[in-house]
Amino acid sequence: MERSDASPRGSRTPVSGVRLIVLMCTAEGLAVLGFSTFPALQPALLAEWVLSNTEAGWINGIYFAAYMAAVPVLVSLTDRVDPRRVYALGAVVSVLSALGFALLAEGFWSALVMRGLSGMGLAGTYMPGLKALTDHIDERLRSRAVAFYTASLSIGFALSFLFAGEIAAWLDWRWAFAILGLGSAVALPLVLILVPPSEPHHIVKSDTALLDFRPVLRNRRALGYVLAYSAHNWELFAFRSWIVTFLVFSQGLQGEGALGLGWSATALAALIGVLGLPASVLGNEAAQRFGRRRTVILVMSASAAISLAVGFLAALPFVLLVAVTMVYSFTVSGDSSAITAGAIEAAAPGQRGATMAVHSFIGFAGAFVGPLVFGVVLDLAGGRESLLAWGLAFASAGLAVAMGPVAMAVLGRRPARSAAG
Repeated sequence: MERSDASPRGSRTPVSGVRLIVLMCTAEGLAVLGFSTFPALQPALLAEWVLSNTEAGWINGIYFAAYMAAVPVLVSLTDRVDPRRVYALGAVVSVLSALGFALLAEGFWSALVMRGLSGMGLAGTYMPGLKALTDHIDERLRSRAVAFYTASLSIGFALSFLFAGEIAAWLDWRWAFAILGLGSAVALPLVLILVPPSEPHHIVKSDTALLDFRPVLRNRRALGYVLAYSAHNWELFAFRSWIVTFLVFSQGLQGEGALGLGWSATALAALIGVLGLPASVLGNEAAQRFGRRRTVILVMSASAAISLAVGFLAALPFVLLVAVTMVYSFTVSGDSSAITAGAIEAAAPGQRGATMAVHSFIGFAGAFVGPLVFGVVLDLAGGRESLLAWGLAFASAGLAVAMGPVAMAVLGRRPARSAAG
């Protein structure tokens, strides 16, 4: 078993690499428990607040716009200060924003503000948490550590769908936001107490200014992964933002007694979402065996192809539709870890935090635009009661993710003197 080699000498007992991976994956899964609360409860809130699909798209997308605004500073700071300090700030903001949504949200504008604050909380926990993890992991374990860490988000997102639906049915939607928002409060002491602080050799004194990202943008190989990540996130978060509403629409098309399965839409979304963990991990394993670029291009191309059809299949027998969305969920998540691990591997020495900041900023630009464009297409094509509108909305996400393989082909290649992959 690999040992963490980065604990300050004499300060505490070193934590094994595997144990540290489990710890950080658990913490991040807890920290994102509040993420899916709005998408899970979206059908009810659309009706209660009389929202258009475009307005719902804004509430989903603003989470990532706020993430983009905060992540360049917060993640770049992890090259200069202990990442746990940044993580603590993000966790506190996440808790406060969830409680604020539960207590103050009354419609579009208040929901927009509180959802935006939640996105800032994620900016302080997700990539800073990954930086804290990779600072302490042997290089031989690093790719798998990234795979499991990014996959832990799928578990957190899936549990968020499940718990949000159950809590809202048991109490109401405000309690769902309040209770699930406390996941970050549980994650915080795990990271502060059990994760070793970064040693000075992991905290780089850079000659560049804090927000000078020009060296990262000149790194063509890293930039290829960054742009692919943006295309990936466009599709991924459009899918996660609208999956419950899509399943409710499909259920409404079924004949009497033909709904099938007997599961709620939120429970099915959790089941579909949890496939992100094995998909992400297996995708990274395939990348290590068959080549990272080749694997990412293949998975993204397959996902783009499925997306062009899935929205038009809502009238299928419901069991078959769920099966199709499960396959689609697998392809949507299958490239996630491989892309992020590739960006980290491509980072120049001393620029891992800055590279992760650019990776998150540009990557989550897609996450912001994806849910919004999906909602706009729904409105323009006939509304969420139109089969054509759902087909075109999913197709818009597929066209976006198809740009990922293009970016990888043009920019993602290693320099000629290096091994391909």
